[in-house]
Amino acid sequence: MKTNIFLVRHAQSTYTPDELNRPLSEKGLRDAEVINEVLLAENINYVFSSPYKRAIQTVEGAAKNIKTEVIIEEGFKERRIAEESVDDFDNAMIKLWTNYDFSFNGGESNFQAQKRGVKSINKILDEYKGNNIVIGTHGNIMVLIMNYFDSKYDYEFWKNLAMPDVYKLSFQDNKVIKIERIWSDRNKK
Repeated sequence: MKTNIFLVRHAQSTYTPDELNRPLSEKGLRDAEVINEVLLAENINYVFSSPYKRAIQTVEGAAKNIKTEVIIEEGFKERRIAEESVDDFDNAMIKLWTNYDFSFNGGESNFQAQKRGVKSINKILDEYKGNNIVIGTHGNIMVLIMNYFDSKYDYEFWKNLAMPDVYKLSFQDNKVIKIERIWSDRNKK
């Protein structure tokens, strides 16, 4: 039985130090409308999201289109880099992606974050088999999930991910049979 999962990296947000409640920017809200129009053609059955406001706002239109609620799934929240802000974000990310076991104090290693995300994917695959499912999430955890199924989704891929971006992962049972980009903010003229 085929199941399609649409991983949606959230649209552009307005920066606030409140990670959980950071909202989409005006551009992000416009991009979310476009994404939800694209998803209309995909016969979506369920919509999940990270608990972060920007991820919810990016996919809530898809839920409204099918007259359902967004189901919050903690496993799709962004990976925690460290307990405190890191001085050099780019070098921190290189270190994390180079050594999947490494973690900064209070943060998650790639393996830890990937395990959390894949556990949530597998739960959805088991409970919602045969459906088309949207998941609002974040760039790093999204690519770590994709990397679990295909190692070509790596640090360089993550660096070039658009915001927002939408990838369709097609599964036969719990095995990926195809991964394809279906929309990105780079599609716009």
